This record gives sequence, C-alpha cells and structure tokens, in this order.
Amino acid sequence: MGTVKSILGLVGWLFASFAAGWIGSRYMPGEWYASLAKPAWTPPDAIFAPVWTVLYVLMGVAAWLVWRRAGFSGAGAALVLFIIQLILNALWSYLFFGIHRADIAFFDIVVLWVVILAVVVLFWREDKRAGALMMPYLVWVGFASCLNFALWRLNVGPVA
Repeated sequence: MGTVKSILGLVGWLFASFAAGWIGSRYMPGEWYASLAKPAWTPPDAIFAPVWTVLYVLMGVAAWLVWRRAGFSGAGAALVLFIIQLILNALWSYLFFGIHRADIAFFDIVVLWVVILAVVVLFWREDKRAGALMMPYLVWVGFASCLNFALWRLNVGPVA
C-alpha cells in the first residue's frame, strides 16, 4: 500500500471515529443530567471529553491498522462490526442525553459492549496492536455501562 493511500486511510478511520463522537456530542448532559441522583463513584464531568478524545484516536488507529493489513476483503466482518459499534456509540448519547431514556440507553450500551468485545477479538486476530488499542475502550464502556445502570436504577420514574 502506498504512503498516500495509507495516510488517507488513517485520516478516514479517525474521521469515522470522531464523527461518532461529534454526533454524540450534539446531545449534551445539561440540566437534566445535573438533576439526576448519581452514585458516589461518578467521575467529574471534566473527565469525559479528554477520555473520549483519547478513545476515539485509539479506535481510529486500531481500525486503520486492520484496514491497512487486510482491507475490507480480508477483514470485512471486523471492519463492519467496527462501524456498527460507532453507530451504537453515537446512538447511546441520543438515547441517554437526548430523550432521557436511561433504560433504553442501558440496553444500547450493553449491546455496544458486546460488539466492541467482538471487534477486539477480530482485530486481535488481524493485528495484535489493533486489538490492544481497543481494550481501553472496552474497559471504559464497561464502566460506563455500570454507571448507566446505576443512574437508571437511582432515578426510576419521571425525572424532569
């Protein structure tokens, strides 16, 4: 693969990853989230943007490594699942922050975690570095799943 094609591929995969983040960022926590009862282990709001920025970079680089090594013809299932997890990632923000449905968002994030796990396994088979780069994302979404569940259960019933 040529250098220009490789660089364009990296830019493309980073763009795809950050596009999911951008879509998700259209739904900000706001007053509704501030009004929720939260567990003591809820991270400070200032943590989320830097963590997600790093995760989107890691995700984009991981997908690029797999694409560069095998392309869609050799790693189509892994790359399609990667795209599906980006969609589920963006959807979660809409469900949780957009329409205030922590219950539905919880089911989305559980499916997201399972798909990320499958991506980790498939990426690992293609390039161990790519699988390893996806691990922090898997761990963070596991933590976010626990937080989503806690927020749902602590705030059962109508929340303004």
